[in-house]
Amino acid sequence: MLAKITQSKTLHWLGRQLSNSEDPRAFFDPLTAAMNPMWVQQYTPARVERITAETADTKTFELRPANRWGGFKAGQHLNIRIDIQGVRRTRTFSLSSSPALWESRGLITLTIKRLPGGLVTNWLHDDLKVGDVIGLTEAFGDFLIPVEKKPVLFIAGGSGITPILSQLETMALGNYPEPVTLLYYVRTPNDVIGKEKLAALAARHPDFSLDVITTHESSTPRYLNDHDLDSIPNLAAREIYLCGPKGLMDLATEKLRQRDIKAEQLHSTFFAPPAPAQISSSDIGGEVTFSASNLSVDSIGDANLLEMAEAAGLTPQHGCRMGICHQCTCTKTSGTVVNRLTGQVSGPGSESVQLCISIPQGPVALDI
Repeated sequence: MLAKITQSKTLHWLGRQLSNSEDPRAFFDPLTAAMNPMWVQQYTPARVERITAETADTKTFELRPANRWGGFKAGQHLNIRIDIQGVRRTRTFSLSSSPALWESRGLITLTIKRLPGGLVTNWLHDDLKVGDVIGLTEAFGDFLIPVEKKPVLFIAGGSGITPILSQLETMALGNYPEPVTLLYYVRTPNDVIGKEKLAALAARHPDFSLDVITTHESSTPRYLNDHDLDSIPNLAAREIYLCGPKGLMDLATEKLRQRDIKAEQLHSTFFAPPAPAQISSSDIGGEVTFSASNLSVDSIGDANLLEMAEAAGLTPQHGCRMGICHQCTCTKTSGTVVNRLTGQVSGPGSESVQLCISIPQGPVALDI
């Protein structure tokens, strides 16, 4: 009889916990993670298989995601999820391997540079070990190889080479039929990321031209200049991909537009948030109802919907928190919101919105 009573109480407690949780996986995951971290369901777990030093401040992490992970296209990114001192941290990184590695061996690589003062990058470099398990989201991003085969110019700076490594390897494996050129700007020869891979690609594929340009080997910095671009054959016909520090990307964009390169020929990826739009404080704020959770929160000022949901104790999916990755997209069922980046006001009805860049403008209801 005691066993039956105990079992009944346990089942009653379990049912109460599940009914109070917005996602049953949030309840079960700590239990399954204790047995096997690769069984976690809220995100895709990935085990660290190998760690390789690329430069003094850059490492490549070879990961084996759980089989249910959806794969990726060359040039895309993902968010990693790790716990540091009990706090969940999410950051966006490019995949540096080709999709062929995932398709053939179930492996991917992330090549990550240590950032001075960076909480997550320093933890990854100092504390993540082979055999550890981290969390991944699905891949996203449209920094993709052109579908229509055209000549290509890549302009990369520093760790901005990482998605381009994936693209170059993928193009080589597919015998890309047009000329491909890479202008790669690094501070010194010791800062070249993927040095062996780049050299091998250049040696095997005569249509791939590699130019590594060091910027700080002399007292006068040497940045992208007119000669660099003028030396590219048939520049006007190229699809051009930019990835690197904002200064390099801005300089390259300006010089390319001076040469009448069309905006649709330029492709870039950058993980810093754009400058926010100017929004009048009198136009924002209001009550937000999280319908699925039966909660309401009042807002005054420019707090975004993600911040409001977290303040209410909810844990909606999110990633970059700057409007780039779209991981926090959800359905607004009524009311209007203002896009923090563009200043654009939504319609009043049902539509998809990004929580991290949407500010309520009067009463709003969300399907969370």
